[in-house]
Amino acid sequence: MNLKVHQNPSTTSTPLKHDHPLSWWVKWAASLILIVAMIMTTNNLYPYNMFLQFFGVSGWLWVAIMWNDRSLIVVNSVACAIFLNGIFQYFLKA
Repeated sequence: MNLKVHQNPSTTSTPLKHDHPLSWWVKWAASLILIVAMIMTTNNLYPYNMFLQFFGVSGWLWVAIMWNDRSLIVVNSVACAIFLNGIFQYFLKA
């Protein structure tokens, strides 16, 4: 198949499971962790929600680094720093 310059050979630009199985599993695990953390946040389960959110964005940061996706690296690095700050503040006030 000959593709033109503007054509994309895939319907997705993210790596597929068979090409990068580890990053595929980590991104889905991190996404599920973040969903549970959001549910915990809406139910006011502080500080446990912060720990889960930190693990979720850390997983996505790891995937972003594997994919070399700068925007995801920036967003998840900042999110990790924010959640670490919240976790440290929680333990310093305890």
